Amino acid sequence: MPQARENKNNDSIRFILNDSEVTLTDVAPSATLLDYLRLERRLTGTKEGCAEGDCGACTVLVGRLSGQMLTYESINACIRFVGSLHGTHVVTVEHLAARDGTLHPVQQAMVDFHGSQCGFCTPGFVMSLYGLWLSNDNPSRADIEKALQGNLCRCTGYEPIVKAAEAAASARPSAIFDPIVAARDETIARLKAMKSEETITIRDGEHCLIVPADAAGLATALAQHQGATVVAGSTDVGLWVTKQMRPINPVIFINGIAELQQIARSEAGITIGAGVSYTAAFAALSSAYPALGRLIDRIGGEQVRNMGTIGGNIANGSPIGDSPPPLIVLGATVTLRSTEGTRTLPLEDFFIAYGKQDRKAGEFVESIFVPRLPAEDHFAAYKISKRRDEDISALLGAFRIALEDGKVRSARIAFGGMAGTPKRAASVEAALIGKPWTEETVRVAQGAFETDYQPLSDWRATSTYRMLAAKNLLLRFFLESEGEAAELVRYAAGER
Repeated sequence: MPQARENKNNDSIRFILNDSEVTLTDVAPSATLLDYLRLERRLTGTKEGCAEGDCGACTVLVGRLSGQMLTYESINACIRFVGSLHGTHVVTVEHLAARDGTLHPVQQAMVDFHGSQCGFCTPGFVMSLYGLWLSNDNPSRADIEKALQGNLCRCTGYEPIVKAAEAAASARPSAIFDPIVAARDETIARLKAMKSEETITIRDGEHCLIVPADAAGLATALAQHQGATVVAGSTDVGLWVTKQMRPINPVIFINGIAELQQIARSEAGITIGAGVSYTAAFAALSSAYPALGRLIDRIGGEQVRNMGTIGGNIANGSPIGDSPPPLIVLGATVTLRSTEGTRTLPLEDFFIAYGKQDRKAGEFVESIFVPRLPAEDHFAAYKISKRRDEDISALLGAFRIALEDGKVRSARIAFGGMAGTPKRAASVEAALIGKPWTEETVRVAQGAFETDYQPLSDWRATSTYRMLAAKNLLLRFFLESEGEAAELVRYAAGER
């Protein structure tokens, strides 16, 4: 096995693939991990199904260091770029079985419980279950279903796969058997030796791939390459390449910058680095804002949440991004950084128009601050989509009110999918503030939605549907804030 050595090169991408060290000096900015595995390494257990991060057939694990911790997460190889893999450990399904051919307990359970029929999706399911097996000794049914949100199967109906997961959880082989557990200490040492203190730059003609070592290096790279594509999780940019065939050169990969991976808690609130994934942010956000935690569970599948970042969702500026509406309602601010310094502004002011954000040349999103939510405030976020799991929102509404003596003291309401940007419902808020928090007030305020929004019709929903759904979500928020009492009153009066 190769010996770890100090990396002093700034012209190569280095990572571990299963048990072999890889050094690449000619990586194209748009080269995907899936293509590299199948075409260059002939590791064909990793399949291409959708090429957009939906089906999970291409699932592999990627291990990365955070301090002294080595964490493995399932990811979609079809939309993960090779340039983002520096200093990581990539694990494919070929690595799981023992050298004598003995199947890993996860693989054996899939056989024993008939979790595979046509077999095309099976390697992806195995890798998702293996990621769960590594991180959770005793998963609940809900844990298993969450781990499999990003994997689609047309044959088995999922129940045999869930039973296989339950069976595998009870089979914990010795460290000598499991390939990741057995080599963990050695892998940590090898990854530490790969850490680069300098910006990595790979050029091939007009193509340029940049991997900054820190936030200062990112600022410098953006100053030198204004207009470069900044890639964190690639859950959106990946589709630019695989579906739209868009050029993304030059590319700056930032998922390895430790400064952007920080989460800081204080009495005032929570600061989230722009490179923090949904998975990494889940514990802090769901504890402080439970409704936000429930929303995160419905953003993509497990692989997408492991890759996608809140900072990227904001920087992308999509009008149907899931995180901006609730963060706007919570009063979040965004800090931008460049070689000229930093500046902070309210998140709602960051979005100017469709496809346009208040980000100057050379600036990048450094962090997001989410203020503490007062205990007496009511807060909720609702996602409307065609599928419950792993689907893009047709619209997403976020609501927050504070009451005083039965009246609305303050109100903040924001929607995605209703305008060209994530947008506050200023007229609806004005119709609520100072009024009694009653169903009558809410029904009057519903009419103000027509002033705030003129939604479009597309294949996800019609304008009429979006408007009606937005109005109904306000009513839902009212009923939930009042608890069961409001429902009982309505039923006692004969209303249905």
